[in-house]
Amino acid sequence: MNIRERLKDKQRIVIKIGSSSLVHAQTGRLNLPKIEILAREVADLRNQGKDVTLVSSGAIAVGRAAMKLDTLHTLKQKQACAAIGQVKLMMIYQKFFSEYGQTAAQLLLTKATLMDPESRVNSMNTFEELFALGVIPVVNENDSVETYEIRFGDNDRLSAIVTALIHADLLILLSDIDGLYTDDPKKNPKAEFIPEVDVMDDHFRKMGKDSTGSDFGTGGMATKLAAADIATSSGADMIIADASDFRILHRLIDGERIGTIFRAHPREMYLMDYLEKM
Repeated sequence: MNIRERLKDKQRIVIKIGSSSLVHAQTGRLNLPKIEILAREVADLRNQGKDVTLVSSGAIAVGRAAMKLDTLHTLKQKQACAAIGQVKLMMIYQKFFSEYGQTAAQLLLTKATLMDPESRVNSMNTFEELFALGVIPVVNENDSVETYEIRFGDNDRLSAIVTALIHADLLILLSDIDGLYTDDPKKNPKAEFIPEVDVMDDHFRKMGKDSTGSDFGTGGMATKLAAADIATSSGADMIIADASDFRILHRLIDGERIGTIFRAHPREMYLMDYLEKM
């Protein structure tokens, strides 16, 4: 059985969704039909008996649109918009998940929380109890209280840290790019698609680009490869796939050859060591 065929047997899955995948590009407002599809796909994974965690960006973008702000000039504005947008985002998630018979819970994490041993254990215990109750945790960075010095910086890395924290066996990064290429395909038409990465090494790390094609996102390919390093080291496979249609989730789990898959290569890695280096 190849690695794609084994995906259907994954029991604990983390799915990361970027801001640009949740909103209309023209307005920054939530794309409700698309989010409903996401809720249906995640609910179906739960119906299969899998534990699913959703790491969702979007709070600042939603808050910005709600306040009709074209740009955010200060950290205080971003923090305020995060507080406004997070409420609106969770209301939508709870509504759509409840329509498909599921319950969502919100967890807002900070780097400081996970660096503190007692808080980290409390976070792990919360996840475990939510899974035991059949609840879908929806995770975001707590942008309303964090500053640059204590930020994870992007939800690609946060989703990988969550993957390690809860001992998930699969991380799916849904993005505005359909996988890893030898170069930026938006700039180089000769860039070649890489369907599978057996081992994350310096050759692949150098392919990362600190850029993103969206006004709303913060993570480019470099952050996704950093996430791959964390997730695969913790023992999880990871996939980068196209977020334009969330129905891709069941296609991935069914083993369809789409996106780039990074094979798990567990090694001794302490989460604290990584967090301290950030």
